[in-house]
This record gives sequence, structure tokens and C-alpha cells, in this order.
Amino acid sequence: MITIIEAAGWPIYFLLIASLVSLSLIVERLLFLRKKNIAPPDLLEETVKALRQNGVNPQMLQKLSEESPLGRVYAAGLRNIKSSPNIMKEAIEEAGRASSHEMERFLTTLGTIASISPLLGLFGTVVGMIEIFGAQNAGGSNPAELAHGISVALYNTAFGLIVAVPSMIFYRHFRAKVDSLTLEMEQLAIKMVEVIHGERK
Repeated sequence: MITIIEAAGWPIYFLLIASLVSLSLIVERLLFLRKKNIAPPDLLEETVKALRQNGVNPQMLQKLSEESPLGRVYAAGLRNIKSSPNIMKEAIEEAGRASSHEMERFLTTLGTIASISPLLGLFGTVVGMIEIFGAQNAGGSNPAELAHGISVALYNTAFGLIVAVPSMIFYRHFRAKVDSLTLEMEQLAIKMVEVIHGERK
């Protein structure tokens, strides 16, 4: 692997950096965007139970806000519990947008890496071809050496695709997951408002 990197020339270092950044973002988002971290399944039941036992208090709101993005949405609604259901829903929507933005963090960077990696690979290939043909002397060249040089230049294109394909797959996966989690959070938050105001059991 080290031999291939050395043979591909200096342009491949841009791709190595891009691959490390992409891998770091993928691991970080995989750990963060787990359902139990974003929308714990028992949080609604626990929140309603705590509300009926002790009412709304600062300790409860702080605990909810620190627990998960869904908890922050619940806390935003409960701060306006004495207001009408519409006011509560507006507060929940504002908190939901902030939580959605948090879940989308780093996805733009991952999508950018997926888009530019093939271009960086092509750039490396072009640089390699320029160096190959620039090094040929006027008396001709050895076909075997020329073929070897071209294959080395193409390493950049191959590596660019190797970085781009997983990055794009995970970018699409995370986008779909964020949309799904956002919708689920909205539904659970609306259900909480309806339960509190006696519109739903």
C-alpha cells in the first residue's frame, strides 16, 4: 500500500486527507445518530409519568434538555405548558428545527468529500500524465516504461473512487436517517402535547 501511495505521487496526499476526514465523520455520525441517543423509546411515558407526579420543575426540564434531542424538544414544550396547545406546538417546532440542525452536523462536509474525491483523483491522474510525457526524450521512449507510468497515474483515479463511493453511500444513509428521526420526534412531541391537554390517552 505504501508503495502504491509513493508511486501515485504527491496529489494522492489530498485524497488520503479526505479519506481520513470522511472515515472520522462516518464513525462519529454512526455513534451519534442511534435511535436510543436521539429519541429514546420510553422517554414519552417517563415524561408524562414524571409530569403527573411532580409537575413541571427546573430539575425536570434540565434533565430532559441534557438527555437527548427529543428531551430538548419535550422541555421546550413543557416550558409553555400553561399556554395553549398551539403555543406549545410552536415552541416544539422551534426546538425540533434546532435538533434537526444538530443531527445534520458534518453531513455537508461528508457530501462535499464524496463529490470532490473523483475530481481530486482525476487531478492526480492529469498531473501524473503530464510528468510522464514531460519526461520523455525526443528520441522516443520505452513502451513498457510508458505503460507503467500510465498505470501509476491511474492509481489516483482509482483511489478517488474508493474514497467517493463509501462517502456518498453513508451521506445518503445519514440524510435519510435524519429525516426519519426528525419525523418521529415531531410525532412523539405532538403526542405529548395531546396527552397533556387530555386530547389523547
